[in-house]
Amino acid sequence: MALRGWRLFGVVGTIVAYVVGILLLSILSIQNHNPQRYSSSRLSERLSTPHGKEVSTVGRRQPIRWCRELRYIDGSLPPPIARPPRILHTLPGHRPFVLTTKAPEPTVSAQTFDKHLSGKVVALASFPGSGNTWLRYLLQQATGILTGSVYKDYGLMKSGFPAENVKNSSVLVVKTHERGPKVWSYFNRAILLVRDPLKAILAEFNRQSGGHVGFASPDRYKRTKGKYWEQFVRKQLMAWELMNVGWAKNFTGPIKIIFYDKLVDDVEGTLRDVLHFLKWPIDENLFSCAMSRKEGIYQRKKRLMSFDPFTMEMKQQLEEKRLEIFAILGRNET
Repeated sequence: MALRGWRLFGVVGTIVAYVVGILLLSILSIQNHNPQRYSSSRLSERLSTPHGKEVSTVGRRQPIRWCRELRYIDGSLPPPIARPPRILHTLPGHRPFVLTTKAPEPTVSAQTFDKHLSGKVVALASFPGSGNTWLRYLLQQATGILTGSVYKDYGLMKSGFPAENVKNSSVLVVKTHERGPKVWSYFNRAILLVRDPLKAILAEFNRQSGGHVGFASPDRYKRTKGKYWEQFVRKQLMAWELMNVGWAKNFTGPIKIIFYDKLVDDVEGTLRDVLHFLKWPIDENLFSCAMSRKEGIYQRKKRLMSFDPFTMEMKQQLEEKRLEIFAILGRNET
């Protein structure tokens, strides 16, 4: 019995000595390392390298440099952005808010905005994926005035568009992807931004999968052996037609139709046309600054794909519909 006790004691002692040795080695190892290696300054230096920056800014957008501090038409500044709810409803689809407001219309200075537009609401209407956010960005840069939206996209609120969900005459224009008599009756004037359906549908598919500047993974196109993508294209093409023809033919107020490709080819000329339509006086110094920063951060970068998601049949249908609707909108192509 005594022998067994000593053996058990020896085993326990060996285990304890082993654990203590491991702990001592760990302590000595930590002490031998440079204490500044993990300091906050060293960590920030590591994150400032190209590789570290890429990792540390995943999901973040670089802050926009505005030519002038953004304000409402009456000169007031936007309030601080409230903390968003934990569950956001801005992706994968837009969720419209009710097109009414209990807030009183602001008093608009005649020196700042045409007095005949006081109390009027201007729509910036488009099918999703047509460049609405980029045009809002250009307008804000060229005027210093906030643009609003019938939606409340917290991602946009935090990245240069604090007037999301503001839909009265305190903002220059109000973004909408909606259509119908109730929507049209809310606005007095409208800008309709139209894009090639193939590119608009592809951009919207990417937005639903990767946000405003992200991309859909190749697997998304191949879901259910490609039927999911085919159905998406078919439904979105019908929605594209209804959106553009509906606004162009049924909106009773003054309307300015802008084609996205012409905006890309001639940013300055197109933006001047839009500002003239809005009867907004152009500050040449501010406009020049806007042109120097016209790219913005909300244009999705081009990506080379290893396959073409559009079949020949899809392309033919999209091209036929594009030519048909563009002709209705007054753009005939030979």
